Amino acid sequence: MSFRKEPPFTHGTVARSAVVLVNLGTPDEPTRGAVRRYLKEFLSDPRVVEIPRLVWWFILNLIILPFRSGKSAAKYRSIWTRDGSPLKAHTQKQAMLLRGALGERGHDALRVVMAMRYGSPSLPEVLDKLKAEHCERIVILPAYPQYSGTTTASIFDAVFAYFGKARNIPELRLVKHYHDHDSYIEALHDSVLAFWETNGRGQKLVMSFHGVPKRTLMLGDPYHCECYKTARLLAAKLRLQPDQYMVTFQSRFGKAEWLQPYTAPTLQKLAREGLEKVDVICPGFTSDCLETLEEIAMEAKHDFLAAGGKQFHYIPCLNEDPSWIAGLAEIAEQHLIGWPTMMTAAQRDAEKKDAEVGRAHAVALGAD
Repeated sequence: MSFRKEPPFTHGTVARSAVVLVNLGTPDEPTRGAVRRYLKEFLSDPRVVEIPRLVWWFILNLIILPFRSGKSAAKYRSIWTRDGSPLKAHTQKQAMLLRGALGERGHDALRVVMAMRYGSPSLPEVLDKLKAEHCERIVILPAYPQYSGTTTASIFDAVFAYFGKARNIPELRLVKHYHDHDSYIEALHDSVLAFWETNGRGQKLVMSFHGVPKRTLMLGDPYHCECYKTARLLAAKLRLQPDQYMVTFQSRFGKAEWLQPYTAPTLQKLAREGLEKVDVICPGFTSDCLETLEEIAMEAKHDFLAAGGKQFHYIPCLNEDPSWIAGLAEIAEQHLIGWPTMMTAAQRDAEKKDAEVGRAHAVALGAD
């Protein structure tokens, strides 16, 4: 086995700490070619699709990519902005604001960067830069509040694969989930109330989470339970009665049974039964993206209105909401405990002097 070449090292360099905010990923452009490359990387992940590899290779390369890339590119074009992909733009802004929020809390000796599991900037690319900057302590913070083997675990796989070929491995802390964290629930609560104050309130709040195959639940994936716990806590915070909200799952792919109830058919059924006004929120997404802006705010809205509904409101993701940035900082801070990210000027000077002493000893022993 060959190991990755380590970046140049200078004795006496002060070690740094970092937080990496990791989201799913996005095509670089809303074009057929860029979407095809993105989908191939995404759908080739065995965490995402558990079909036997040889069978899946033929399905992916001979059926899905040739026919789906163009359709998906058209959908991406419908949501593309001046800043590019909404998901990437929001994640970049979240990382920048998180850096500022942690700095205000005293964590001024800290790097905060973003990475994508699929697409760019890739995790290996970002981790390369952090190693070059002598980051010896790294928190991996997925943008997924609810844990799933199809999402969070895939990020961890990529991190382990990267450091599996490194000689010098930093201290790592992995944030598994925060689906029931007070600050996350509070941010969701604040965003819903703010939306209602401006736009009025529907008859029912539908909480739509990204779907996964039902078999993953049967095999032990906790995602389903964590989605329902998020929904229960948010409903309690909003003081909703059981008949005033419901949980659904969107983005079904393929013919296998996925977690139910499915979002689009449920909204159509509600409209046919006489529900006129509905609000839809996607708590599992912390940044607006294709699945929220196109699938929900466009397609699901069309389905609901076509079935007889009168008013459909999509409540945006948390994005750069100040309440969420503060919550994200609290979540990150809890995983930084014990690391020297909050230092007085005297402590910082002492650390530098200690590093200088260490370098002097290293040079005396023959180091460059």
